[in-house]
Amino acid sequence: MKILIASWTPRRREGGVFGVIWNVTHGLQARGHHVECLFVEDLLRQPFSPARFESVAFAWVLARKILHEFSGFDVVNLHSPCGFIYGVMRRTWWRGGPPFVMTMHGLEQRRVYAMRREEMKGQAWHFSSKNRAWRSAYYQPQFDLAIRTADESIVLNREAWSYLQLCYKREAARVTYIPNGVEEKFFVARDYPKNIAPRLLIVGSWLDQRGIYYLRDALEILAGRLCNVRLTVAGCSVSEKGVKEFFGPRLEQNIEVIPFVPSEGMASIYAAHDIFVFPSLMEGLPLVLLEAMAGGMPVVTTETCGMADIVQDDINGLLVPAANAGAIAEAVARLHSSQELRRRLGLAAQAQMRNYTWEKIAARVEAVFERAARGRTS
Repeated sequence: MKILIASWTPRRREGGVFGVIWNVTHGLQARGHHVECLFVEDLLRQPFSPARFESVAFAWVLARKILHEFSGFDVVNLHSPCGFIYGVMRRTWWRGGPPFVMTMHGLEQRRVYAMRREEMKGQAWHFSSKNRAWRSAYYQPQFDLAIRTADESIVLNREAWSYLQLCYKREAARVTYIPNGVEEKFFVARDYPKNIAPRLLIVGSWLDQRGIYYLRDALEILAGRLCNVRLTVAGCSVSEKGVKEFFGPRLEQNIEVIPFVPSEGMASIYAAHDIFVFPSLMEGLPLVLLEAMAGGMPVVTTETCGMADIVQDDINGLLVPAANAGAIAEAVARLHSSQELRRRLGLAAQAQMRNYTWEKIAARVEAVFERAARGRTS
């Protein structure tokens, strides 16, 4: 098949969405398909002005690009919401265009729900009533149209899988749950020493939705209970000063910040730490969680979104309620006190991740694309 994959994200290897597309692309190419990819830099001048309308501009240029250059492709895979203009075009006047497979990383409705609650606590950076109105009037319709006009949908967690069927009335046969995968380089042997400091790790962009306020409160609790507890904040894309100021002077000495980690260096970052902590309030399915588990790390994460699809509490990790600093601290303390628990959860996590290699994920994505392509010719 000839496949186009596009996303309104930068062409950056360390980015989560780009990492998903990069790995799916290589998996499909290994299976004999021709794949081309388009990202923000490929279609828009940088920086686009006005920035707030960049998503619509990208979707418009992308639709025209498909019309003029990619109309002969067997399928186009457009990561939500960037396919909404093409979807409308194909549903109205250009019915001969390639089938539209939408990939959705997370529910916008989940983001609004989670961050509205945080805004009421004064812990949301950009979610005032004005911001919420803008998201409702501008972003949500883009997601709605992309969902309603797609021929097939791929979602990364079961919450979204159910939501598209129940709330958008999408046919169950046309909505497929396919989680993200993990690269082979993250499967490394790990020792589980009896005594640890512990060295905690969180990886990813420094965002309020990542539950960082609760991580800070949990670290305050742990600093009073455990000697030499340390937290590394890696790949946060903000300055060390900004992160340490967020934690405050009492915890500054417990924090290490690595603003940027190249993709090839991530496996060694996981290997150098004892416990992976990911208290996010909303996600699709974070690659960093799968990578940490593949490396045999015992993980503590929230029982929501895609995290709850992958982590089974006390089987291959520890799940805690979202927005609960005390539960985070208690889970870390349990892991700190038990070498056997760390080993059992870490080894189970690593074994489970063998079911999530990109080779296996690409085969599942291929099946959806083939079904969409067959629908075009039937």
